[in-house]
Amino acid sequence: MNDSPGCPLVGVAATYMPRLSEFSFEPGLVAAVDQHAAAVRDALIPAQRGPERWAAHRAETWAERRAVRREDLSDYVLGFTDWLAEADWIEPVGYDFATLRLTAVCWLIREHDLLGGA
Repeated sequence: MNDSPGCPLVGVAATYMPRLSEFSFEPGLVAAVDQHAAAVRDALIPAQRGPERWAAHRAETWAERRAVRREDLSDYVLGFTDWLAEADWIEPVGYDFATLRLTAVCWLIREHDLLGGA
């Protein structure tokens, strides 16, 4: 399942994961990617799945509440990359909103081991 051909995280990781190595040379990049990762995580976390989740949500640990699920991130990436394709986006040499967002997705993939160490 970790390398299933239909999983959009595999392609994003192959393309953008190498950008994480630039963190040690670009402190501003770390901050920008962190902000994008927080925005993606906030869009995916169970807290916004409705008030009926509140009782169960209270029983979870902080780490469990902040966990990103592979399925949710995959859905997010599909929607985001579809939007980029519709906008005829072309990857720039440096960083723009889209490359920062996709780099942040890679950071989340790595931090939550969503590809099983791949």
